[in-house]
Amino acid sequence: MAKIRCKCGNILSDVEVPNDIQLVVYTDRQWENEINIGMINSVEIPSPKYDVWRCPMCERIYVFEDMFLKTEMIKQLKHMYWKNR
Repeated sequence: MAKIRCKCGNILSDVEVPNDIQLVVYTDRQWENEINIGMINSVEIPSPKYDVWRCPMCERIYVFEDMFLKTEMIKQLKHMYWKNR
């Protein structure tokens, strides 16, 4: 469970479950590997490699790997700008 302040000033937190901040994102290959194992219980689905958060105020995307910020993406004037760490 974590909490960060978005650059727009909004507080983002994954304390509530479910929440509208944390996105569950798998690569197509990761997902195929999991479902090809056979029928799986939703409790057995492993966590994705990256933790992805979206600010509902400014729509900025934060991508974390091993609890460290890896990438930050902002949406601006119909263009996408990436800021890699």
